[in-house]
Amino acid sequence: MVEKDLRGRRALITGASSGIGRKTAEEFAARGADVAVASRREDVLKELAETLENEADIEALAVEMDVTDETQVARGVSSIVDAFGGLDIVVNNAGIGCGGPITQVSTEEYRSVMSVNVDGMFFVTRETMPHLLDSEGALLFVGSTSGRYPRPDYPIYAASKWWTRGFALSIAGQAGEDGVAVTLINPGTTRTDFGSSFRASNTEKYDAGEALDPKDVAETIAFAAKQEAPTTISELAVTMRDSLSNT
Repeated sequence: MVEKDLRGRRALITGASSGIGRKTAEEFAARGADVAVASRREDVLKELAETLENEADIEALAVEMDVTDETQVARGVSSIVDAFGGLDIVVNNAGIGCGGPITQVSTEEYRSVMSVNVDGMFFVTRETMPHLLDSEGALLFVGSTSGRYPRPDYPIYAASKWWTRGFALSIAGQAGEDGVAVTLINPGTTRTDFGSSFRASNTEKYDAGEALDPKDVAETIAFAAKQEAPTTISELAVTMRDSLSNT
């Protein structure tokens, strides 16, 4: 049985309709947190929120939110705070990728990745920070091991995650003095739909056991989120045990 170590916490998870975001919502709910799931796929979110409420006996809220649209982000965060009475945990997870030779990456692809992975992280952080300051809560960024090492196959995605790392650690220095815990989670290759827009997805490329399962990452995020003041976990990498032997 999962320990109810997040009971009473109010959480927002972006990019929650699939992959790591969805599994994180399920993990948080199982641990007793009230969860707002946000993404652009409102129909999927409503089904997920209903399932979480029925299975975990918590309050779940489906919020349509395009993180690249600062007006939508502001409206969505306001609706969550009105419903929950505040925010204790924010998981900045929404992200997309593109790949291939740089000569073949279109301007549209480049701007799409940067809009979600960079602008989206900024908009969500800016809008939720006042509420996390009020609760002395936790802000978690889902980065990537691609934010620490060169990635010739998808340099734009990698660059966006290098930005995420710099932003997250800098925000930690800024908000930590005011009691906000900031953690950067860097997953290795994970069996999600990542890559489907420019190659076979990770789910198609890797069999179970050959790459991380989204639940593995979700459990790590929950571990970081449950830390109590005055301590926090600054940065965690989650990888397969043989990952370094395959580099």
